[in-house]
Amino acid sequence: MPDETSETPHQVALSTKVLVGALIVVSNVVGAAILVGLGAWVLPFRALVSDETAALRTNLLLLGGYAPLAGLAAFAFGWAWLRVPEPPGPAPTAAELACHRQRARRVVLRAPVRLAVVQAVPWTIGVALFAVVDASWSRTLAGAVACMIALGGIATVTVAYRFSELVMRREVARVFVQEPPTEKGLPGVAVRSLGAWVMGTGVPLLGVVLTAGTSLIYADYFTVQRLGLVVLVLALVSLSVGFLVTVLSSTSIVASVTAVRRALRRVEQGDLATRVRVSDTTELGLLQSGFNTMVAGLRERDRVRELFGRQVGEAVAEAALAGDVELGGEVREVAVLFVDLVGSTALAATRPPTEVVARLNVFFTEVVDAVERHGGWVNKFEGDAALAVFGAPQHVDGPATRALATARELADRLERRGAHAGIGVSAGEAVAGHVGDARRYEYTVIGDPVNEAARLCDLAKRSRRWGESGDAAWRGVAASGAALERADRDEARRWLVIGAERLRGRTADTRVAVPRDRHVTTSLDVTAAATLDEATNGVTRR
Repeated sequence: MPDETSETPHQVALSTKVLVGALIVVSNVVGAAILVGLGAWVLPFRALVSDETAALRTNLLLLGGYAPLAGLAAFAFGWAWLRVPEPPGPAPTAAELACHRQRARRVVLRAPVRLAVVQAVPWTIGVALFAVVDASWSRTLAGAVACMIALGGIATVTVAYRFSELVMRREVARVFVQEPPTEKGLPGVAVRSLGAWVMGTGVPLLGVVLTAGTSLIYADYFTVQRLGLVVLVLALVSLSVGFLVTVLSSTSIVASVTAVRRALRRVEQGDLATRVRVSDTTELGLLQSGFNTMVAGLRERDRVRELFGRQVGEAVAEAALAGDVELGGEVREVAVLFVDLVGSTALAATRPPTEVVARLNVFFTEVVDAVERHGGWVNKFEGDAALAVFGAPQHVDGPATRALATARELADRLERRGAHAGIGVSAGEAVAGHVGDARRYEYTVIGDPVNEAARLCDLAKRSRRWGESGDAAWRGVAASGAALERADRDEARRWLVIGAERLRGRTADTRVAVPRDRHVTTSLDVTAAATLDEATNGVTRR
């Protein structure tokens, strides 16, 4: 697509003016030459006057004098009508600029119609002028010449109009860059198609009909050979003009439709930066503009989906955009991972806020990477902590296995970053759904596994030594026995149950397990821990 400026052009490009002028001059000269040939050598006009030589000389002299003057006048008026008034002064107001843009817009969009009017006026005057001059020789000759010039002028102006439409497409596109097509009163697709037939086929064939009717009325003027020659020449002219007008009209339609079709193909392939150049003043221009509006909406929807997905997660965002949102939830088998950064309070008190935020972002990057790699979903960030869920909103196989594997991997990744955090993992049934008010809600999970994971995170974060007697130590990771029971056998063997703890706010003890590669015994008496580990590993895994 060619480069387009984002502003309405102050002037029609000089190259466009020159090209339009050249095409109009050539089409009118060719049209006039065809008429001269028809009148002088094809149509039986000589038989209508007694002094055919004088009549022919008079018409040729009149044509030689009138045609250049009419052409120059039409060219001057057309050039002036393609000129946009100069913009307002060096510091124009917004209203002045808007008014100037509208004037420029009208000049460009109405240029083909104005140019057609500029050309039609000389042809109309020519009809009257030649009819008056030839009436002195014969009224029949005056009527025949007037009909010939009128029909020729209509066909010629139509061809020139189609040419100017095609040449002005670049200028129209520049106008429509800033403001979509909304012009009223311009010819539409139906008028363009009907006009192509009327002007390109109907009018030339009307000449054939008039010739045939004239031959019946004035049979003495038409020999068989002359009538055959007239019909043959007029038919060839009709075919040529009709074909040319149809090609020019169809080119405008096909070019616009093809541009939209190609752009649709690019959009189907995921290229939402696609834009169609709006270059047509008919309903096709509205189609092109509507396509651009549609793609802009798709880009906005894609941007909203991306931003929304970053806020709440891709799965929740897709469900919300699909309209599947209602308050309430359902009971799901989930695993929950809670991670909380150690030392963030002291960090916030001693370091600049920008540094604190930077470190938190590094921390959360590791959390998101680890969780998403194992098919989990980060439900929320809470200051220096994060809650991750496995098994909601999308079902996954083995949520407990995934959560335990994530906890081990995340602990290693954070240590490599020099960060220390408490990580707690639990599993069980919880309610997953949208909680809040119809005006403001969020998707989350509520249930005992969430509370248990948070308490285990506190336990892992509070001290690296578990138990008052100090019989075991580990590095920041703790999981519940419920999570191990729901994990597969391979993952469960990587963990060791080291005892039971009455977690804050709970009425029953929670069996606490740690990764084997992070467990360090500090007491000779580990019988109870070994017994708990054996009992846990003997449970049939789901």
